[in-house]
Amino acid sequence: MKLQIHSIRFDADYKLIDIIKKKLNKLETFYDRIIDAEVFLRIDHDDARANKVVEIKLNIPGDQLFVKEKAKSFEVGADEAAEALRRQIKKFKEKKDAFNH
Repeated sequence: MKLQIHSIRFDADYKLIDIIKKKLNKLETFYDRIIDAEVFLRIDHDDARANKVVEIKLNIPGDQLFVKEKAKSFEVGADEAAEALRRQIKKFKEKKDAFNH
């Protein structure tokens, strides 16, 4: 899977990028036809403690999945986003299987 990570107005360290890559690569165990993923990391400058925003756009044949998570850290946000994408992939596969039968 091709993966692009964009950190908006800050530089993401290698550990964070590596964590995100590992979490998204695990999604391929649920669906092996993922084309690519685009990740946007940014910090909201509001008063909330959960001000780290992770947005992931996942391109799969015939569709695009999107998730946006806010959390206290990018690691937690990436974990929640990957879990949300896993659920979306599962729903997508169920719909596709129901359509094919």
